This record gives sequence, C-alpha cells and structure tokens, in this order.
Amino acid sequence: MRWGIVGCGLIGQKRAAALRALGHDIALVTDVVQQRAASVARTTGAEIAENWKTLAESTNVDAVVVATSHEWLSPIAVSCLDHAKHVLVEKPAGRNLAEARAIAAAAHRRSCIVKVGYNHRFHPAIQKAREIVDAGSLGTLMYVRGRYGHGGRVGYEKEWRLSRAQSGGGELLDQGSHLVDLAYWFLGEFTDVQAMLRTFFWSADVEDNCFLTLSTSVGQVAWLHATWTEWKNMFSFEICGRDGKLAIDGLGGSYGVESLTYYKMLPQMGPPETTRWEWPESDKSWDLEMQEFAAAIAERRRPLGDINDALATMSVIERVYREGSR
Repeated sequence: MRWGIVGCGLIGQKRAAALRALGHDIALVTDVVQQRAASVARTTGAEIAENWKTLAESTNVDAVVVATSHEWLSPIAVSCLDHAKHVLVEKPAGRNLAEARAIAAAAHRRSCIVKVGYNHRFHPAIQKAREIVDAGSLGTLMYVRGRYGHGGRVGYEKEWRLSRAQSGGGELLDQGSHLVDLAYWFLGEFTDVQAMLRTFFWSADVEDNCFLTLSTSVGQVAWLHATWTEWKNMFSFEICGRDGKLAIDGLGGSYGVESLTYYKMLPQMGPPETTRWEWPESDKSWDLEMQEFAAAIAERRRPLGDINDALATMSVIERVYREGSR
C-alpha cells in the first residue's frame, strides 16, 4: 500500500519509522510546520503535499495516518475516508464523542477500515497479560487498577494539550484515555462511571489530574488515576482475578523497564507463586500496531483497537466531562 502521513511531529515520526521498518511505501507527508514535513520526507523518500486536503484527495495514497492535535483529528480523518482511504487516527479520535462518531459514520459510508492509535495494547507486557487472561489462568476477573503520569515541562501550560478549544479536555483525554481503553479491553463496557477532575498545578482551563471509578454490569471495577503532576514518569496497570494477579510496570524509556509479574494463587493461599518477565529492549508497540492495521486492511477485518473500541472509551470520557466534578 501507499501511505500518507498528516502531522509529522513526534508521533507522526514514530508512525513513519514503523511503516519504513515494515517495508511500506510512504508516498506523501504534510505538516503545518514545513520543516517537520521536510524532515520526514528526507528519511522516507516521500513527497510533501501542500496541505492535508491535497493529501486526502490524492489518488497516490491508499491509507493515511492522522497524527495532529485533537481539533483536526476528526475533520481530516473524515475527509480521507470520504476519499476512500483507510485511516489510522491517533487517540482519542477527536475532542468529543460526536467527532469520533463522525469518523465511524464516514468509515461505514465508504466501507473503509479505521484504526485508532491506542498503541499501549501492543506493548509486550500487556500482550502477555492478555494471553494469560484469555487462557483463564486468573479465573474470573474482579478489578483492574491503573496509574499513569508524567510531570509536564517548562511552559507546558501554553501548549495545545492544555487548551480546551484545541484538545477538548485535559489529562483524562491524554493519558487517561489509554487507561480507560485498557480497562475496557480487559473488563468490557462500563455501565457506572464516577470521577473527580482536578487542576492542582498547571494554570489551565482543563484538568491536570483525573480519578476514575468505573464498574461493569456484573460489578467488576476499574480504579484509574492519570496525572500531569507525576514528577517521575510512571505507568502501572494491575489485573486481579479470583485465582491470581498480573502487575505491569513501566513502558520503557523514562517510564522504566517494562515488566510483567504474575502472582499465581496457590490452593493453600498464602504467598503466591511468582513469575516475572522483563522487556528491556526499545518500544516495538508502534511497529506491531502498524502491522496489525496493515493486516486488517489486507484481510478486510476489524483491527484490534478500531473506531468502535474508541467510541466505547470516548463514551466514558464524555460522561465524565458531563457529570464529573472539578
């Protein structure tokens, strides 16, 4: 397939590197900052489109990665779909549920495949956890517990993520959406949503911390905290069943070595049997996610983490913003 990339910042560059690693042809790239587009074009051999509309209309592109700030995710994705292109749109697929639904409607109109960039599903520790859960080794799942955070940087309050008009929300939409997506992937749809949103530190009109308690129809619980005031970057996700527990820590890089610890409950209970895996190598989730998307297109099937999954996550987020407190 011939690919196009709209948005050549950090995430767009990661997507470009993943496509190159998989041997795909990147035909066109574009960015509002010309230097960024030029940099990706040099490393990929792509041509530079004048703007995103030109790229969406091009007959030389089969699939598009949309890696922009939130306010442009939906309109660009919809335009690409209306021009019969498959789309990987970065999470959370828009500023709100209506924008995400517009993408789903366009995909249905044109029978195109849409994947949403929830790359955390493709981290090796999470993939291994999914394998263990699917094998039934944990027994019936009871709850998940997740924490995810970083501390921002000097001038963070002036960036687009802290502008409600551009982002649609704060940390809940940013790192929090990854936690909600993972919780949904393991537990299913949430019927009860309780939340507290706080702006503790950054001078902004969006939350820099979100605290969520989500429950399924059968009483399983997800207890989640996402924060922009975690001064040492951290990621922790635990899955607890009647027969054992999985603890995922780290994502590599500044988040620490990625690991999975399996605590297997013994018949006599007491101290569990413990097995631990570590993945000290570089983050391959971007490559694996792009590989899954390309395979889904070739096989004409739903990709893992598609627009319908994103709608489930965005429905929770929309409810929090409507009913949560600040």
